Amino acid sequence: MNTGTPIIHPGWLRVMHWLNVIAVVILAMSGWRIYNATAFMGFAIPKAITLGGWLGGAIQWHFAAMWLLGINGLLYLVFNVATGRLFRKFFPLSPRALIADLQAALKGKLAHEDPTHYNTVQKLAYLFVMIDSVLLVLSGLVLWKSVQFPLLRELLFGYEGARRVHFFAMAGLAGFVAVHLVMVALFPRTFIYMVRGR
Repeated sequence: MNTGTPIIHPGWLRVMHWLNVIAVVILAMSGWRIYNATAFMGFAIPKAITLGGWLGGAIQWHFAAMWLLGINGLLYLVFNVATGRLFRKFFPLSPRALIADLQAALKGKLAHEDPTHYNTVQKLAYLFVMIDSVLLVLSGLVLWKSVQFPLLRELLFGYEGARRVHFFAMAGLAGFVAVHLVMVALFPRTFIYMVRGR
C-alpha cells in the first residue's frame, strides 16, 4: 500500500457510504412494493424491481432498512460535524461559483482533477441529499406512527400530504443516485476512492 498517497475518504465514511447504499436499495425496492398497494399517483411500479413479495413482507423490509438508514445517517452527520468535515467539504457556497460550475457542467468541462475538493455543484448535490434524507425520515415517521407525531403530521399537510412528500423525496433521492452513478461511470477512479480510500 502506498502510504504517500493521501486518504481521500476516511474509513468511517466509506463504511457509512456502503451501508447507506444497502439501506437505500432496500428502502426503494420495498417502498415501490408498498406504493403499489395503492398506486395513489396513478401508475404502478413493475413488480420485478420491487422487494417483499407482498405488502406485509415489503413493510418488514422497509422498517428494517429504515433503522439502518436512520442510525447510519445520524452517525454520518455526527462524524461529519465532529471532525469538521461538514464545513470543510461543503462550505462556503458561492452563487458566482455555482453559476460558473453549472456552465462548465453543461459544457462537459466540470473539473474533477482534485478528488479532495468538491466543486459547487457537488457540494449542493450532497447537501441536497442530506436534507432530502431528513425529509424522507420525517415523512416516514408520519406514515409509520401518524397519531404519535401530530405536529409533524400537520407540518407535512396531513397523512396524505406526508405520503406525497415521502414519494417525491424518494424520487429526489433516486434522481441523485442516477446522476451519481453516471458521474462514477464518467470518473471511475472515484469508485476506487470509495473502496480503498485513496
